Amino acid sequence: MPISLTNEMMRSIIMDHSFNPTNKHLPKKEGYEKVHMHSDNCIDDLDIYFLVKDFKVVDACFEGVACTISLSSTDIMCDLLKGKSIIEALYIIEQYQKMMHEEPFDADVLDEAIVFINTSKQAARIRCATIGYNAAKIALEDKK
Repeated sequence: MPISLTNEMMRSIIMDHSFNPTNKHLPKKEGYEKVHMHSDNCIDDLDIYFLVKDFKVVDACFEGVACTISLSSTDIMCDLLKGKSIIEALYIIEQYQKMMHEEPFDADVLDEAIVFINTSKQAARIRCATIGYNAAKIALEDKK
């Protein structure tokens, strides 16, 4: 995202993806790999689905219950990974994880996911913000 985002803009994007997630649904066809994720510290309990063909993430979606941060970060992640090669998707996941841990990262590949840049200041929320990305890494790591 080339523009500078204010805290209010970031909050608005997070809330929109939480209340209107476009990727929160069951897969519409067969062939998806499911990764179940949950958190002991939050209400997060998600099944995240990935459809991979020819070393490319064709689709990603999820179902379950989760807090605002988990819902919105997972919804944004699904949008971000669709259409990417497995190598590109794993690179995006790595950059997002680096951002979460305040390490140098490539912001150019994160698009809307950059709205979680301040999450690292609330350590308890890092798990919420990374639950979808952790699932994606599990699903994609063995397919590269």
